[in-house]
Amino acid sequence: MFEALSQRITDTFRNLAGRGRISQDNVREAMDEVRTALLEADVHLQVVTQFCEEVAQDAVGRAVTKSLKPSEEMIAIVHQRLVQLMGPVDSHIMLVEPPPTVLMLCGLQGAGKTTTCAKLAAYLKKSGRSVMVAAVDLQRPAAVEQLAVLTSEVERDAPGAGSIHFYAEPDKCAEYGRVTGVAVGVSRRALAEARRLKVDALILDTAGRLHINDELMAELGAINAALRPQQIFLVVDAMVGQDAVNSARVFHERLAIDGIILCKFDSDTRGGAALSVKQVTGAPIKFVGIGEKFDQLQEFHPQRMAGRILGMGDVVSLVEKVREEVSEQEATHIAQRMAEGRLTMDDFLTQLGSVRRMGPMKQLLGLLPGAGSALKNIEVDEKQLDRLEGIVHSMTAGERRDVKTLNKSRVKRIARGSGTTPADVNKLTRQFQMMQKMTRQMASAGVGGPLKSIGELSRTDSTRMPGVQNMPTLRAGGSTRTVSVKQRYKQRKKK
Repeated sequence: MFEALSQRITDTFRNLAGRGRISQDNVREAMDEVRTALLEADVHLQVVTQFCEEVAQDAVGRAVTKSLKPSEEMIAIVHQRLVQLMGPVDSHIMLVEPPPTVLMLCGLQGAGKTTTCAKLAAYLKKSGRSVMVAAVDLQRPAAVEQLAVLTSEVERDAPGAGSIHFYAEPDKCAEYGRVTGVAVGVSRRALAEARRLKVDALILDTAGRLHINDELMAELGAINAALRPQQIFLVVDAMVGQDAVNSARVFHERLAIDGIILCKFDSDTRGGAALSVKQVTGAPIKFVGIGEKFDQLQEFHPQRMAGRILGMGDVVSLVEKVREEVSEQEATHIAQRMAEGRLTMDDFLTQLGSVRRMGPMKQLLGLLPGAGSALKNIEVDEKQLDRLEGIVHSMTAGERRDVKTLNKSRVKRIARGSGTTPADVNKLTRQFQMMQKMTRQMASAGVGGPLKSIGELSRTDSTRMPGVQNMPTLRAGGSTRTVSVKQRYKQRKKK
């Protein structure tokens, strides 16, 4: 998300290039464009007005640092104000003693609370905590069954030394709406069971409700009064826009929410909710959901998000993804094999798998500085990556160790087995042999790394990886150019 907003703001500040100083006139002109961009991104009017006024006050008359251009100075000012608008950093979950810590999730219907419950349980399990997830949504049909399935999948598949427990009373769904206080009773008994099992945290999945429905909002207040949860999280759909702000305000007035979780953050949306809900409620954004998988709930960092909005990328998040998927031992092993010129197709397959587990290629590229405008020229076909894996898997163990053993008949057999063409197989082997040669040459200069082969295959000109079209070298400011592997090596050698 934020692509459109990022592009508009970047273009606006680029127009300041060549100005000797930041004057009142060019600040007003720039902020008019920023104001329009923020409103089009569905940021709340009150937030936009206050933000633009604060940036203008910071910028007018400010001397441009000698090492910076006026546009860069304005970006620095806006970055600082964006961090203040979305901050501070407060993504930790406070756990109390004695346990359990009660976490209550609330929000509008369809906001994504049930899925977020499972993601939050996986997040706590990864840190070694024991968690109980309680189905308190008795209003929506099959909500209890959905949460039961998700919880069992988290217990089975999510990494971590913690444990997951599930509590539900499906028979109470029939009583809901006819008997007062059914959801409160289920919540009380879930807390008692959590205490008996001595779990670290109890997560309550409450029913979705419209903020204008006083009866349903009163039920949330009753659960809050009965259990006194340590933290109340409001789950907000990032695609909702202005209504997300209005509902967040009402929920906060009724429950005094402690934090916000933004769902569907990976969707093609304008992103205004992320810039508005914190300012309107005063509650910090704790997490953002960037996908449907259990590990795709990320801690929210205002400084990193501000960098993405301004086209600065998010290298820290990229490094964290690499650390999660590539162990130090594996990195050392691959680096040593690269230095010795002994990389095999099995090594390539391992690295490709590590990169793909980090997320979609285009999403990863978006974390690189200056990638905002460049991504328009990049088309990544994930199915082509599947074909690459199919080609390697269709090779024998000996062929993967040494691709030079491939002859015409073997290439045809591999192509039939992978559902590709002999030309595709030959293209991959040529790329791989060139990469092997380059790694041997670069090893003497100290250039290498566990993901180098993927980078070379995806960034070359004449040897571009199938499925990655017009892959540029990304530069700050959005300018791009394509450079071949051989040219880059010559440049490094000259240096």
